[in-house]
Amino acid sequence: MITTKKQIKEVLKAEKDFYLSKHSKFQRIITLDSTYVLYRYIRNLRKLEYYYNNRKNVFNLIMYVLCRRKRNILGRKLGVEMHPNNFDAGLKIWHTGNIIVNPHAKIGKNCVLHGDNCIGNNGKDDAAPVLGDNVRLGVGAKVLGDVKLANNVTVAAGAVVIHSCEQENAVLAGVPAKCVKIAGE
Repeated sequence: MITTKKQIKEVLKAEKDFYLSKHSKFQRIITLDSTYVLYRYIRNLRKLEYYYNNRKNVFNLIMYVLCRRKRNILGRKLGVEMHPNNFDAGLKIWHTGNIIVNPHAKIGKNCVLHGDNCIGNNGKDDAAPVLGDNVRLGVGAKVLGDVKLANNVTVAAGAVVIHSCEQENAVLAGVPAKCVKIAGE
């Protein structure tokens, strides 16, 4: 949860380094590369978090509304729907399009999304997933319902996770997803 200017600067610096490497930054900006537009979305999401968490005065409330509007416009262009305080620092998205995250989902540091992902409720109740640090979701992977994933879990492409996995370093695959191996063993 971003509450101070120091926190937002640290988070934005780390994420900017991922999305806009020094070698191609100028080219990506000039050509409106999807990576640059995605960084603008992430930057706006982080600013939105800051103003949302500090909306005690009129200025911050106005900035919250403006950042939210800009995030929504960019999100529609990219096919990405995320909310304030969903993700801890270090979010990496490799491919845009069809990424949906429930407003109540909580995701730890250094989450990697490969595109076409859903982190949401199961359609029966409002319970949302809680993912640990360093979780990776392959292309088309879904995590649904009151699910908890431990740190360093990888969800294979196309897998649908509907049960919790408390085993660190697990690799989940299949529909419904099951632990197929422990990374490093």
